[in-house]
Amino acid sequence: MHMNCQQCQEARGNKGCRSAGVCGKDEKTANLQDLLVFVLCGMSEWMVKSTKPVDKKHYVFMGKALFSTITNANFDEQRILELIKQGLSFRQELADARQDIPMAQVTDAMRWIPKTDEDYVVKSQYVGIDSFSSHEDIRALKSLLLYGLKGVAAYADHAVVLGSYDVDIYAFMAKGLSAVFAPLSAPELTGLVLRTGDSAVKTMALLDQAHTSAYGHPEITKVKTGVGKNPGVLISGHDLKDIEELLKQTQGKGVDVYTHSEMLPAHYYPAFKKYDHFVGNYGSAWWNQNKDFESFNGPILMTTNCIVPIQESYSKRLFTTGMAGYPGVAHIEDRLDSGQKDFSALIQLALTCPSPKEIENGEIVGGFAHQQVLSLADKVVSAVKSGAIKRFVVMAGCDGRQPHRHYFTDVAETLPKDAVILTAGCAKYRYNKLNLGDIQGIPRVLDAGQCNDSYSLAVVALKLKEVFGLNDVNDLPLSFDIAWYEQKAVAVLLALLSLGFKGIKLGPTLPAFLSPGVVQVLVEKFDIQPIGSVKDDVDQLMGNQALMTAG
Repeated sequence: MHMNCQQCQEARGNKGCRSAGVCGKDEKTANLQDLLVFVLCGMSEWMVKSTKPVDKKHYVFMGKALFSTITNANFDEQRILELIKQGLSFRQELADARQDIPMAQVTDAMRWIPKTDEDYVVKSQYVGIDSFSSHEDIRALKSLLLYGLKGVAAYADHAVVLGSYDVDIYAFMAKGLSAVFAPLSAPELTGLVLRTGDSAVKTMALLDQAHTSAYGHPEITKVKTGVGKNPGVLISGHDLKDIEELLKQTQGKGVDVYTHSEMLPAHYYPAFKKYDHFVGNYGSAWWNQNKDFESFNGPILMTTNCIVPIQESYSKRLFTTGMAGYPGVAHIEDRLDSGQKDFSALIQLALTCPSPKEIENGEIVGGFAHQQVLSLADKVVSAVKSGAIKRFVVMAGCDGRQPHRHYFTDVAETLPKDAVILTAGCAKYRYNKLNLGDIQGIPRVLDAGQCNDSYSLAVVALKLKEVFGLNDVNDLPLSFDIAWYEQKAVAVLLALLSLGFKGIKLGPTLPAFLSPGVVQVLVEKFDIQPIGSVKDDVDQLMGNQALMTAG
């Protein structure tokens, strides 16, 4: 067997993982994920060619299954195989409704049927990115399209969980997937990639509306990083519905709930502030989880992606749910319609565990989503006009385990004291505990929330453009220094390009799946730039623009 995985920033040698993933997945898992994508592409072709409205269950399954293939989400081969089989069943339902399509129009992805269990393994070795095209630019564009769609699928699934569904988002997802194995030209694929950015904006807006409708608009909040005396449950990932149900089920049980990594922003929502046992955040970014999970002592719930290979010492305390999965780890099943997940096993285990070991004791300030920042608009505008704020630097995105990601800490510390950092995603753990001060009462690090809350940063920028009477967002005193790791960050990048932002610095490396030709197009059309030295980048980020005086 072999594999070729280039979808995350850790692709080995910035070329691709060939025998085992740096993330920890082995070649069989990687290839089964490729096969699942292949099956979803076949489903999508039938959807696109359908003369009847596509059933919501088919669209939602497509999104969930695609979500399961993003980096560090699902390492469980058996669960991936179950998704493949369900996809084949749904694909057959779609095919049965379109028996009028000539066989000449039916592709391999639309008709492949396994006859034995071995067929799954054999087929999985031949449907990865190497099969997209023999032309490197076409292969690169299809990869960029697919990985952007994976990010869109993740955000769309979070919205669906909260009852927010937009058929147009899923219809485009199907159209994009149907193009992955189609003989399309570079201009046709480029158009689909750019439309993926449009879809990402729409999806993140939908998710923002779903979150704020259910839990209120985020508020400026001080989150404790110490621990209490009660036993605890640690929840990581991104799914706010899961944390809502966990908080309800642990209430009055003598069990405290702590967030980890990307779940930190849950503390910013008003709906969760009423729970006295929702005590704080434990640890830091996803890649530190082995250390954090070991010292936490109690059970851990992984709601989405960001799992690293687990240690035996806490394996019996780890639970997955949703599209997350890991072999040998207990999985909390999906909620039934109108029901909720059953977290009783975690609660019972927590009551037998000692309280968490304290690893720090302080607080993190966040909650600067778009409504909160816009409520401070007069103060922000005044600070810009007076020259107190010279520049806003967006340092959103993902964190990662490589030592050279300390670059983002160094940039935060090197930026002049008249620069404000706008952030979202786990990249903030590189600087959100630094004492960077404030500007006229405005903190120099404004954390909007999770990676999907990058939408908030775009809303703020577009509003400032309006306030200052500008014609172009690129005339704002605003720069981008984005850290990427996985496919949700790809979707966010495409969303920013869709909104017209240019000159984005991207690192620690440019994506391995991009060909030199595609990189050249991105540089020429959008001025995408790789990160460089801290000093040179800070100079460029601060720019030489005159102070804003429009109003």
